[in-house]
Amino acid sequence: MKSRLIILLSLSTLLLFSVLLTPSLAKTPAGAVDDDDDDDEDLSFLEAEDVSDAAAKHTFPEDTFSDNDDFDDDEDFENYDDFEVPSAFDDEKEEEDEGPKFDDKDVVVLTDRNFSDFVEDNKYVMVEFYAPWCGHCKELAPEYAAAATELKAENVPLAKVDATQENELAENYEVQGFPTIYFFIDGEHKTYSGQRTKDAIVTWIKKKIGPGIYNITTTEDAERVLTSGKKIVLGFLESLVGPETEQLAAASKLEDDLNFYQTTNPNVAKLFHIEDIAKRPALVLLKKEEEKVVHYDGQFTKSAIAKFVSANKLPLVTTFTRESGPSIFESPIKKQVLLFATTNDTDKVFPTFQEVAKLFKGKLIFVFVNTDDEEVGKPVSDYFGATGDSPKVIGYTGNENPRKYIFDGEITVEKLKAFGEDFLGDKLKAFYKSDLIPENNDGDVKIVVGNNFDDIVLDESKDVLLEIYAPWCGHCQSLEPTYNKLAKHLRGIESLVIAKMDGTTNEHPQGKAEGYPTLLFFPAGNKKADPIPVDADRTVVALYKFIKKHASIPFKLPKPTPSSTSDSSEAKEGATVDSSNGKAKEEGATIDSSSGKDEL
Repeated sequence: MKSRLIILLSLSTLLLFSVLLTPSLAKTPAGAVDDDDDDDEDLSFLEAEDVSDAAAKHTFPEDTFSDNDDFDDDEDFENYDDFEVPSAFDDEKEEEDEGPKFDDKDVVVLTDRNFSDFVEDNKYVMVEFYAPWCGHCKELAPEYAAAATELKAENVPLAKVDATQENELAENYEVQGFPTIYFFIDGEHKTYSGQRTKDAIVTWIKKKIGPGIYNITTTEDAERVLTSGKKIVLGFLESLVGPETEQLAAASKLEDDLNFYQTTNPNVAKLFHIEDIAKRPALVLLKKEEEKVVHYDGQFTKSAIAKFVSANKLPLVTTFTRESGPSIFESPIKKQVLLFATTNDTDKVFPTFQEVAKLFKGKLIFVFVNTDDEEVGKPVSDYFGATGDSPKVIGYTGNENPRKYIFDGEITVEKLKAFGEDFLGDKLKAFYKSDLIPENNDGDVKIVVGNNFDDIVLDESKDVLLEIYAPWCGHCQSLEPTYNKLAKHLRGIESLVIAKMDGTTNEHPQGKAEGYPTLLFFPAGNKKADPIPVDADRTVVALYKFIKKHASIPFKLPKPTPSSTSDSSEAKEGATVDSSNGKAKEEGATIDSSSGKDEL
């Protein structure tokens, strides 16, 4: 019994000693930073969802948009399909518009069950991932079906996958929008980004599976090729085999939308407008536009031939359409001059525009955009900020750093020529779109436009989180309650700014969106460096932790006062609470927590 008491007293003493000793050991020396401070930070109050957040969330019918809020390239002008995105957010169903009737019996339907086996069993397969409600997919369907029928003779099957039903399959192949088209060779796939017409698909595939160059030996063959109405490259050679043929074939592999031919027959050469039959090798490019015949007189090498064809295959002025878009943007000539005009004004300014285009052939691409075209021309005009009814000319660099340059003045040959020369010489000042600077910008989330970007986002004394959004973007609307809540909790931190910018109407060279929404973080004191893309989950806690990790200026998150916490818990369901004064409002209104004003 005595020994038990001794043991019990000893244990009690040790326990008391440890309790007394722990605070002194755990105390952090003055001036030292506790590494575990962030991990131990109580963020539970951030995780509690406000009633106002739930009321503010939006739901959207699944068939109102393609969920393709991400885009390549500066999604910008280069991804011409994205110009129809806003119109896709109509709540009306597209099921009533069945489109033209066609026979797609030769298009193979693939599902998760037969996809892998089918691709493995066929050396070549083209696969379209589509959605039944997608307008672009409906436009493609008859062209795709016709291509499938023609390519049966080449033993190349064309297939389709309904991505709305085969979600896992679409996810495995990283389908981001519709239609997405892949071409498989021995199970390996590459993206098809050519024109969405039967002829373009057939030509592209034949290039991939064939020799790339075809022989014309008789005038009958020549006449059949000439009546096809396609763009044609013909080489007039001494022999159908040898180094010159190899160079021409190699150049043909670089051009997916043209057919390359070769001949040794002088009579065939004459039909293709090669008059000097004594000169070999000779090369000619034929096309349907005003400049129908273009002769080549350079070195007969792959790179030189490819450069010639690429520079001359487009007409002097290309009318912007969905079909011509890829040819414009895939050209090695990255500087474009665009004319925006209505149908009524076209006759007045187009001849002048075309005349100037002749002076810059092979140096600049000249493009005409009909602003009366609601499907393509109007969205393109909106993107470039070419508003109003009067004709406008804009220079554009379609490279990794796209920029726009505004032509100011009367559209004459002399003034357009000077504009083109300055454009080539990099002497023009870039133009960036901007909304008006808001008169009142006192909200928790600061409004950024092109003209106040430098003042707000590039303020070296502030850490700035910027959301670039689109008004029609479903993901952006879903993020809005979370983003507003984050800004509300951080509004008292002087060194930190939470901001947003409408990326469809505002531009800045340091505010580039890779998709909507794009979140970028600009650390204080380092604004010349590229911003940090936010790769955190779209939750208040995750975004807060990301900011805390990357902020140049340390800060502490203010905790809610006990009174506001108590008031919040006692508030009636269906109301939102002002965290500073505890006043409750009915559902449907949000509270400006700094001023108590209702914003309906």
